[in-house]
Amino acid sequence: MLRNLSIGLILLIIFAPLGLLAAGTAYGEWAPDELKDRIGFVPHGLEKLSDLWHAPMQDYNILNAPSFKSAGYILSAVIGVILSGSFLYFIGKKATKH
Repeated sequence: MLRNLSIGLILLIIFAPLGLLAAGTAYGEWAPDELKDRIGFVPHGLEKLSDLWHAPMQDYNILNAPSFKSAGYILSAVIGVILSGSFLYFIGKKATKH
C-alpha cells in the first residue's frame, strides 16, 4: 500500500509542470485586479487582506529565470508533499496515542 502511494505521489510530482501548458491562470490564483476583470468587483475582505501573504516562490519561479519554471513546479510539489505528509503523520501519531 505504501509503495503504491509513493508511486502515485511521485507521478503527481513529475506531472505537476503540465499546468504550464494550460492557457490563462490557475483557478483561484487571481490577483484582485484579475478578479475584478472576471466578476466586475473585488470583495472587500479580499481587497483588505490581499497584501497579507506573498508566496515565497512567486509564479513558481526559481532564480527569476523562465527556463527553471518546470523545476519550480516540481520543487513546489515536493515541498507540498513533504509538508502535508509530515503534518498528517504527526496528527496521526497524536490521534493514535489515546
